Amino acid sequence: MGYQDHSHFKIYFAFFVYSATLGAIFPRLGDLQIQMGIGEATLGLALMGVPLGAQIALIFGGKLVEKLGFRKIMLIGVPVLGLAEFAASTGTSPLWFFALLVLGGLGIGGMEIVVNLEADRAEYRIKRRIMNRAHAFWSFGFFVSAMIGAIVAQIDISPSVHLFSMFMITTIASIFVLRNYQPFPPRGTTSGSVSKFIMPTRGILMLVAFTLSAMLLEGAGIDWSVIFMRDTYNTVPFISGMALALGAFTQAVTRFFADGYVEKFGPVAIARASIVTMGFGVILVTFSIDPMTALLGFALLGIGNSVIFPLAMSAAAQRTDRPAATNVAALAQLSFITFLIAPALLGVIAEHIGIRYSFGIGIPLVILSWMTLHSLSPRKLPRKLL
Repeated sequence: MGYQDHSHFKIYFAFFVYSATLGAIFPRLGDLQIQMGIGEATLGLALMGVPLGAQIALIFGGKLVEKLGFRKIMLIGVPVLGLAEFAASTGTSPLWFFALLVLGGLGIGGMEIVVNLEADRAEYRIKRRIMNRAHAFWSFGFFVSAMIGAIVAQIDISPSVHLFSMFMITTIASIFVLRNYQPFPPRGTTSGSVSKFIMPTRGILMLVAFTLSAMLLEGAGIDWSVIFMRDTYNTVPFISGMALALGAFTQAVTRFFADGYVEKFGPVAIARASIVTMGFGVILVTFSIDPMTALLGFALLGIGNSVIFPLAMSAAAQRTDRPAATNVAALAQLSFITFLIAPALLGVIAEHIGIRYSFGIGIPLVILSWMTLHSLSPRKLPRKLL
């Protein structure tokens, strides 16, 4: 079969299984917090293990990622991440939890590079945008994990049993689907090393500023939405889990259809609508007066942050100043710093000021995204996809 037949569908699967594996632990954070007997600030510090491990892989693992390629990185990264999450759920020490999440983060860093780079290469070969749709499958994976987590939490299945089952399912599925996958070739001369820390250009820094609101609010929703519902409104586990699931679902649906709208209206117009929606969402969550208002806010946040990062990734990959792999890695490295700092910052705010403020600090970042919209405008690029 040629590339235009169905090869890119396996890229969609890679985004899905990566996210489903990663997302399995987050609906159970409230249970694990109680299991470890810790407050939000300590939990936030422990959660820094995920982005720290990812950042280490992004900075120091570039040559290994480049050597192993898409298929091998996926077949290693999924089981490493799944096993690390299962092991993290078996203890009562936040230090143990943190260390194992660092291990899982190493798998995330490698997968984050290869899935985005492979989607960009597929766009080049099949002459059609698929980046937002690929990220839609990432969100669908998170939605599936969130729904499973909400259900098993409600029927009181232990986190360790739940996470071991998810580890086995995602590992077997990855082997079955990706074992014979043939990666897309690089974009001509766009191959380049992604090892070590990559100094960002001014254009990449502007893209980082543009993505900050989406990265922080998506991370806040992932890490704290379940606990927000539990602590603010004392909701049952299933309703608490729905806050995470709703955000992931609306994000997935928006991303699934976004590519056609990006083609029709352009990335700047779509980003503008997304930022406005995200702004309404964070305001509703921060100032919500009942569970339904909060759930609506989380749903709007999913819509609003859905295409910000994919659009930035596409813009980084299509810049002509450096190889695509270099710019993608540079953006990923700096963007993950938000994920590195956010859990601890939001946890401290939640414990000492109030969990509403953990979301409220996203409001000025939404304004920053609005002010840096121009970073998506293509420069020295043909109107058709490269």
